[in-house]
Order: sequence, then C-alpha cells, then structure tokens
Amino acid sequence: MSMASRVRIQEADFDVGAELAALQGDRTDVGAVASFVGCVRGHTTEDDVSALTLEHYPGMTERAIEAMIVEAESRFGVQGALVIHRVGRLLPGERIVLVATMSPHRRDAFQACEFLMDYLKTHAPFWKKETTPEGERWVDARVADDAAAQRWGLASTNAGGGQGGEGGAR
Repeated sequence: MSMASRVRIQEADFDVGAELAALQGDRTDVGAVASFVGCVRGHTTEDDVSALTLEHYPGMTERAIEAMIVEAESRFGVQGALVIHRVGRLLPGERIVLVATMSPHRRDAFQACEFLMDYLKTHAPFWKKETTPEGERWVDARVADDAAAQRWGLASTNAGGGQGGEGGAR
C-alpha cells in the first residue's frame, strides 16, 4: 500500500471488508489486523444529534495523519496502517472513520490502532459541527479524549476551548 493511499479523507462511505483485505493483500508475515470503525451517534440520553458536519484542511489533514502513522510504525512495529475519515454532512448510524493496523502480533496491532484513534480524536485537524433541535454547535474534544491521548505522550490541545481535533467520532 503506497504512502498516499494510507490516509484518505473523503465524503463517500467505505467498505470495511474490502479495505481490510486490500490493506493485508497477500502478505503472510502479518499475524494480526486490528481495526476500529466509528459511527455517527445520534439520539442518545445525552444528545439529540440529527446530523454531523465535518470540515478539514485538505493536504494539511492528510500530512498530519500520515505523520502519526509513521509514529505508530516506530512505536509499535506495525507493518501497515490505514486511516479513512469522512467529511461533509453525515447522519446518525453512518460510518465516519476506519482505522486499521497490521503487525506480526495482535498486541502491537491493537495498541497502534488505539494510538491512532486517540490521535484522531484530539489532534487531527478536523472541525465538527452538530445539528440538534436547538440548532448547530461546534464541538471541542472531550476531556476524556485528551486524557486518553496523554497516556501516549500526546499533549492536550483541545479540551477547554482549544482549536482543532475532531472531538471524537459521535
């Protein structure tokens, strides 16, 4: 998988099975493929979100995520990774993000996947706006997301009014 295709920012949905198969290809040195699929969460006890709109800076967002994939490879010895993140207007239940990693062993693949997801929730240059019955509102990363990122040594940049970060997949 080429460097350019490891990070995709797109409006279109994706086929998880096809993406995981393409990531692994015909490699036989991989013993684990770990993945996370985030979906837009809608009507819950805490929120009544009817739509989510994501914006990003083309080029900058891809470069930032690619740098974190390189970091995950260094930290966890993963032998491949893929991040697909959707932008535009999304409805509850729709897929928003796919993070997948592969390595010889499951622990490294799981940790790298979680590391990348924590990075995406707190540091990736996405801006998220929720549509609710009360109107639209921009969303910052949550304190819990920043705490998760800190365990990897990623400095907090969002909770408490900072800019950037998607604030987590709904």
